[in-house]
This record gives sequence, C-alpha cells and structure tokens, in this order.
Amino acid sequence: MSERAEKILKPFRDNKAYMEDRIQSGIEANRKGFARFSFVDEQGNAVENVQLEIHQITHDFRFGCNIFMLDELETEEKNVAYKERFKELFNLATLPFYWSDLEPEEGKVRFDKDSPKVYRRPAPDLCLEFCRENNIEPKLHCLNYDQWSPKWLPYDVPTVKKCLDKRIAQIAERYSEQIPSMEVINETLCSYHVRDYGHSTRFFFEPDIVEWSFEHSRKYLPTNKLIINEATEHCWVQGFKYNRSAYYMQIERALLKGASIDSIGMQYHAFYRREAEQASTRTLYDPKRIYQVMDQYADFGKPLQVTEVTIPAYSMEAEDELVQAEIITNLYKMWFSHPNMEAIIYWNLVDGYAAFAKQGDMSSGENYYCGALLRFDMTPKPAYYALDELINKTWRTNISDEAQNGSFEMKGFYGEYEVTATVGGKTTTVKVHLEKNADNEFTIVL
Repeated sequence: MSERAEKILKPFRDNKAYMEDRIQSGIEANRKGFARFSFVDEQGNAVENVQLEIHQITHDFRFGCNIFMLDELETEEKNVAYKERFKELFNLATLPFYWSDLEPEEGKVRFDKDSPKVYRRPAPDLCLEFCRENNIEPKLHCLNYDQWSPKWLPYDVPTVKKCLDKRIAQIAERYSEQIPSMEVINETLCSYHVRDYGHSTRFFFEPDIVEWSFEHSRKYLPTNKLIINEATEHCWVQGFKYNRSAYYMQIERALLKGASIDSIGMQYHAFYRREAEQASTRTLYDPKRIYQVMDQYADFGKPLQVTEVTIPAYSMEAEDELVQAEIITNLYKMWFSHPNMEAIIYWNLVDGYAAFAKQGDMSSGENYYCGALLRFDMTPKPAYYALDELINKTWRTNISDEAQNGSFEMKGFYGEYEVTATVGGKTTTVKVHLEKNADNEFTIVL
C-alpha cells in the first residue's frame, strides 16, 4: 500500500481497538434481539422434531441512496442497470423535492410521472412508482431548502412565507400517506446567498426560519417523521464543539421553542481534492470524533441519520478504489453500531452525474472525485461489493436448526423473517417481524 493510502487510513488504524470494541458491542446490543418460537398443533400441544429454516428478508435499519438519476441516464441499458443495483442494496430512497426544479414556473408543479424532465430531478410520482414496486421507503428532500428557492419567488419575507406555506400544504395533501419521512430544512448554517442553481430569499436570514418551517410542516404533516439536516463541517469537523456546537445549539433552541423535530440529520461529504485529502480528513475519519459526535447529539433523545455520504476514490486506479472501500466499511460499521442511528444514506450511486458535473464528464473538477459506488460504465466498485457484503450477508440472520420440545430461541438482526417449519413431511411457512422493544414471542400452529 502506498504512503498516501497509509496516511489516509491512519486515523482508523491508530484507533482500531477502540473502534472495533464499540462496533462489536454496539451492533450486538443495538441491532439485534432475541425471538422465541413455540410450535404447536391445532390443540395447542407442543410439536417435536421441527426442522427450521429461518431467513431474514428485510432490515428495520434504513440503508439508502438518493435516486436522482432514475431514468436519467443516456441509455436504456444503463437505466436498467441503475435500478437493479439500487434495489439490490438499498431499502430507502431520497427523492428530490428541490423547489426551484419541482416548480420552475409558478403554479406548474412537476409531480406527475410524465412531467417535463429536469436533469437529476426525476418527478416524484416516477420515483414513488419504483419504490412501491421494490419495497423501498421514500424520503423527501427537502420542504424548505432556501438556497434552492425558485427564481420566480419574490424576495420579501411575507410573500416567501405565504408561498412556502402553500407549497408544504400541497405536498402534504398529495404525499403525506406515501412518504413517511421528510426533511423539513437543510443547511441553515451555511453561508449561502446567491448560487447559480437558485437563490436564497430574505427568509434565510430571519431568526425564526427553523421554528417556522417545523411549525408549518407539522400543521400539514401531523404524523410524518420530520427531519432537520446540516452540512458536514458543522456536524463532524471544525464546527463540532460538543454542546456548544452551532448545530447543537440551533436544535436545542428550536426544541425549546416548540419545534417538532423527530430526527437529526448530518451530512458526511468528503468534498476535498486529493492534494488536501490528508489534512482535511484527519479529523473526519477519526473514530473517536465520530463516536463523540453521535454520543453528543444522542443527548436529545432523537434518532440520528447520516443523510448524505460521499467518500472519494479520486480515480479508477485499484488502490484508490480499495481505500474508498475500506473507509466506507469502517464508517458504516461505526454508524450502524450506534443506538441512536436509524439510517445511512449514500449520496450518488454512479460516477459522472453529480450535481455540478456535465453529464458523463469524468474530467470535470466538480464530479465528486469519483465518489460514487458504481463507475461511469455501471460496473460496481469494491465499495459497492463491501456494502453488499455487510448489508446482505454479514448483517442478515439466516438459521437452519431443529426446535427442541416444541420451542426455539434465536438472536437476530431486527427485520422481517420467513420461517419455514417442517415436521412429518408437512411444511408451514410464515412471516414474522423481529422488532426492537417488543416481546418477539411467536406461536406457530403446524
């Protein structure tokens, strides 16, 4: 391994014992639980010598990715490959609800499946169709992302609030029962004002933007999960100052003012050029810092989400891709182990189509540095295979055994299971859900 690779991986290796201890103990304590099965006949008598096949078929934990390139690629072959790779790995999809692109002309909202195309912004109904067909949970991003306000929106605060209230109500009426979780607001600590892709309004600079956004979202979305989200630097790196962190204090103030925040989102983009990689990631990749951040924000008693993950490979060279895979593996293990974490969402699935890149332009300096899980030709990188190994193998429970005295006890990852019981040549198959904070006692009549 090169000197560069050794330096980048040094934070993980210097803290390996601490990291592995928290990973192993955390996963056992927080991601798995016991289940007890009783096998009886129709009279309620215990059935002996039951042969069992118990296979986990879903995860309760959410592993996700944005779905911004759904049917957006330049060939049908690539579009099919994108869908196949997506559903093989993920049970959560982040849907683009950027106001500037969802409603580029006032009153002409692109909800319908056949709406005019906007690059990296597939219509919500198209995304939801794919999610329904593949048992993938949709997540909305974002109700009030001020930096992506449409250019037709007036600049004054009262008009912005009026239009934003109408937007939230319209989305709620159409999607409240289809999209269980929604990011309410994003990146309010970033120093944005005017960007090429949209513009901020005066509301961005008002002291009540967070509280107002949650109040009006909850008004129309009484039962949906409402999420706050913030950029990487303010969560994990220089901006982290324990309970004196700006993001921490923002959440604390919002909660004290009655904001109905259900989950706390934190981005994790390693948007650093290769020449700045070591200096920029020394803290970001430090296992002790990663757990410090999660432990600190867990004080709120709210679930946490790593909402946007990008780890660069910088090139398609074998070592670059292997380093990316090792970093991602370590990060996912740590995040998965923490009791408050409920979701991890990788950002771009395939290289060459990032927000600021020209379509297919792998030479662009703004293409997230080969930071996706698939190469531009749709072949999986080692990072994709590493996540597949964790999500679909290591973190799944599959058991072949025999029930003694009509009962069987197991420990497994939380999720839905298919239980096949065979006795005397007769086979019975049922589905059960192993849930956290439930008794998980199941009686199966054979």
